[in-house]
Amino acid sequence: MADAPPFGPAHGFGLYIHWPYCTRICPYCDFNVYAAKDRDNAPLNAALLSDLGRHADLLAGHPALGSVYLGGGTPSLMAPADIAALIKTADQRFGLEADAEITLEANPVDINRAALESWKAAGVTRLSLGIQSLDNEALNFLGRDHDAAMAQRSVAEALTVFENLSIDLIYARPGQPQASWKTELTDALTLGAPHLSLYELTIEERTAFGQRARRGELVPMDDDDQADLYELTQEVCEARGLPAYEVSNHAASKHYQSHHNMTYWRGGDWIGIGPGAHGRLTVDGTRIATHAPARPADYQLSAQTPLEPASFSGLSPMDNARELIALGLRAEAGFDLERITQVTGSEIDPDGLKSFVETGLIRQNGSTVSLTRAGRLLADRIAAELSP
Repeated sequence: MADAPPFGPAHGFGLYIHWPYCTRICPYCDFNVYAAKDRDNAPLNAALLSDLGRHADLLAGHPALGSVYLGGGTPSLMAPADIAALIKTADQRFGLEADAEITLEANPVDINRAALESWKAAGVTRLSLGIQSLDNEALNFLGRDHDAAMAQRSVAEALTVFENLSIDLIYARPGQPQASWKTELTDALTLGAPHLSLYELTIEERTAFGQRARRGELVPMDDDDQADLYELTQEVCEARGLPAYEVSNHAASKHYQSHHNMTYWRGGDWIGIGPGAHGRLTVDGTRIATHAPARPADYQLSAQTPLEPASFSGLSPMDNARELIALGLRAEAGFDLERITQVTGSEIDPDGLKSFVETGLIRQNGSTVSLTRAGRLLADRIAAELSP
């Protein structure tokens, strides 16, 4: 990898597909989502396939895809035949690596044997299950449409078909005691999923929770209490053999780490299709940021026109360096100082680097810089201060 460019498909090449519809909108969700209702999905499915084609025309020199991630929204609401068509078309237009990771996000209410087997037959190799909590009161607070018993059953049933299973949990909820989170997390680990994504509740302005917070009806947990829960999370997961390989993600082994997300953290390329999807692509040596129109109707219209390289603004060297640092620091593997020098032509401030090493927030091994466990609590601040 020493002779590889500092960013681009040499560091991973993936496809993200955004399905924007949900049966209900969760009050904490800040993603580009819409109520599913009784929509005719055929125009959106056609647009997704068309978008794959126009990206293939733009990226003729790219390698085979190492990962496909169907996220949302709730892509488990898609018809299995439509999921299969997307995966098949991605393979036809780009090729899929022999061991490509193909992830589908799903909700517990959508889990049954027939659905699981149809997803596997469509080509899905990994399931990401949004159980969010194993506490009924918390699930009600979070606006979820399942209870704890259904969450547990869905994990057990999913594991009979997908051994590569991830579950999501949200913690640091207002007033959440350490003891109850430790019990909930321990129970979640006992379910046997080899990957956990554990997110602290963030109150975003545009959400229903954001509106409640502005009215004083909801008080977010303070930073110190969140930090205590984060430390507890690391201790519990490490003791059960699922250490963090990224700030919020834990895996039983390297095999179960999210290959798709590693592409983001390593500075690889990914295609983003679907309403509001973001992408990072390298075209003729220039790294570009793509952002699809957010509204489904606008997206469907845009997918009918070819992608022209001239219509995109290339990211500046500083933009690229900041992304490599911010995303690289999230993962346990860290980032390579030499890649930053390649991008900007200059080195990261050695005094700033030394200061973080001396305070025990980062570690440096040759040209590789990564966060310590203590440093993960301050990941955003450290990335900002190290960035040129």
